[in-house]
Amino acid sequence: MSKNRIALITGASSGIGEATAERLTKAGYTVFGTSRRAAPAGRRPFEMLSLDVNRDESVEALVKDVIQQVGRIDLLVNNAGFGVAPGGAEESSIEQAQAIFDTNFFGVVRVTRAVVPHMRRQGSGRILNMGSVLGFLPMPYGALYAATKHAIEGYSESLDHELRTHGIRVSVIEPAYTKTPFDANFLEPDSKLDVYREVREAVSRRVQEVMTTATDPRVVAEVVLKAAIAARPKLRYPAGGLARRLQWLRRFAPVGLVDTVLRKDLQLDGVKA
Repeated sequence: MSKNRIALITGASSGIGEATAERLTKAGYTVFGTSRRAAPAGRRPFEMLSLDVNRDESVEALVKDVIQQVGRIDLLVNNAGFGVAPGGAEESSIEQAQAIFDTNFFGVVRVTRAVVPHMRRQGSGRILNMGSVLGFLPMPYGALYAATKHAIEGYSESLDHELRTHGIRVSVIEPAYTKTPFDANFLEPDSKLDVYREVREAVSRRVQEVMTTATDPRVVAEVVLKAAIAARPKLRYPAGGLARRLQWLRRFAPVGLVDTVLRKDLQLDGVKA
């Protein structure tokens, strides 16, 4: 089913993107991975191309290059993104907030807009956007990152309705904490305030604790493959046991209980904010 199908994956140099590219290659896809920095040749079983999702001209050139090489794109996995280390929402400047959205959300929009016309001409295609459990749950002291993932949820659901008549389906992959270099590359808030110092440090410690038992990125890659080949794709695919439990909690538990569980897990009550 996957043989000779073409997949384009952004942010494929490490973590979830790399694991996904390897899994899709094993499943028979011809995979083009991308990263902002060019990857050394010969290290991976898939081709790596340079792409800056923040620049229109880079996106347009990349998609044109792939189409010229193989003539089509059957699967787009929008995975590129970055996070901000725990901090109060007001501890990031407007410029930093715009930078986060430019990569995490508008990067998805740029690449999708460049690929969709080709999928429409084919009359088929699958678009998988890497969301997060933070796309349906709040993240205190992670408001801007959570906001980008909420935006991806809304964008994907609307887009799926728009593109179905053209043979294209859109889904969101929703991992929880995942063992990747992602957290090592957190961008520190650029406008730190002393009033948040204690709770910022407490939340950071909690995140580091949870990361020791985080989901392997190969688990997420399997969910991506499942969504890619599903005959009747779902809109949302939680990835991993924790993600499934959190989805259930959000869907069925009373709002007050969700609020209490969240604050207890992050140890917010009793910490000076």
